[in-house]
Amino acid sequence: MVGTAGLPHLLTRFYTTRTVADARRSVAWALFFIVLLYLSVPALAVLVKFEVMQDLVGSSFATLPNWILQWAKVDPSLISVSDVNGDGLVQFGEIRLGADIIMLATPEIGGMPYVVSGLVAAGGLAAALSTADGLLLTISNAMVRDMYSHEAGQTATAEQRVILSKFALMGVALVAALVASLKPADILPLVAASFSLAAAAFVPAMVLGIFWRGANRAGAVAGMAAGLATTVGYMLLNAPGLRAAFGATTPQTLWFGLLPADVGGVRRGGGPGGGHRRQPGHARARGALTSALRSAGSPRRR
Repeated sequence: MVGTAGLPHLLTRFYTTRTVADARRSVAWALFFIVLLYLSVPALAVLVKFEVMQDLVGSSFATLPNWILQWAKVDPSLISVSDVNGDGLVQFGEIRLGADIIMLATPEIGGMPYVVSGLVAAGGLAAALSTADGLLLTISNAMVRDMYSHEAGQTATAEQRVILSKFALMGVALVAALVASLKPADILPLVAASFSLAAAAFVPAMVLGIFWRGANRAGAVAGMAAGLATTVGYMLLNAPGLRAAFGATTPQTLWFGLLPADVGGVRRGGGPGGGHRRQPGHARARGALTSALRSAGSPRRR
């Protein structure tokens, strides 16, 4: 949940609300649906396993359900059932289920027609494309507007910024496609790592910047750097792939038994908050802006 609040492409959605009160209501509804999603995923896994154990295990190979035969023809890596001991009965150890089949075959396991599985696959693809599109737009706009125009001090018209953002988007997309083609890890650890990094780097600065008037630019940058460095370092030191590549034989040093992809939620309470200090040149306008952000009755944007 904390990582979700810090994802950049989700934060930009708040630009579409007209007042602080509308933003808070949209956050409340978003959290409600996110909680439903996060609770339904493990529940779905439990229900699918129960269905497999109840109806598939112990049945005869001659009477296998149609969904197994259909999905095995689509991609044998998704699901395979082989009679290892030759008794003609399906045993739990003889079933190989891919991660994607849990979602794709669930409608057919529940007795729905095959077309529903196609709709589920189309919905998953649309969600992936929508997420990737939001991330690419956020990264390219940040590169052009924040890094090129502000930090580098380059002056560019609105039309030039749009053109540059398109080229930046294309470059980022090509790099992302190259990394994805290498398949460095499964999708689940990568997604969990992104949530953890967002929780460690963005959430503390965002929350303190709104609710603490003493927050400033130097403190926010220091806190974000500390949270990001700690989380990335913990992930690298405990990543199984890197440990195997460098021949590490020492046991993993897990904090409180947390996996590398989950440490960002714990790290958010440390360094990022400690880096914020009140400086003598703290402008009154900054305090007024903070008060306006905290007030649900702030005037509408024109």
